[in-house]
Amino acid sequence: MKQKQNLKILALIPARGGSKRVKNKNIRQLGGKPLIAYTIEAAKNSKYINRVIVSTDSSAIFDVAREHGAEVPFLRPAEIAQDNSTEFEYYNHILSWLRENEDYSPDLIVNLYLT
Repeated sequence: MKQKQNLKILALIPARGGSKRVKNKNIRQLGGKPLIAYTIEAAKNSKYINRVIVSTDSSAIFDVAREHGAEVPFLRPAEIAQDNSTEFEYYNHILSWLRENEDYSPDLIVNLYLT
């Protein structure tokens, strides 16, 4: 078994731009900073997580997430950023992209939701 410190632990933060009830909720200000910033900061402050990636279809969320220290390697395709899109589609897309473009496969994935 691998030692804890050698594990590649990836935090994935899904943040679609198409919220219907609260417009732009992921980047709305709460206590002086965007909602997404709290989740990114929590992941970055973890002693276990060593990579933080946001998956979004929104260029506004893309910019805010990067400003707060998350990686956002691409915009999520619209066909997997719908109300009825599944977590499997989102996971499959990002993990395939990371394998193909960076030869990266995490040992453990932590899925962090904003709300």
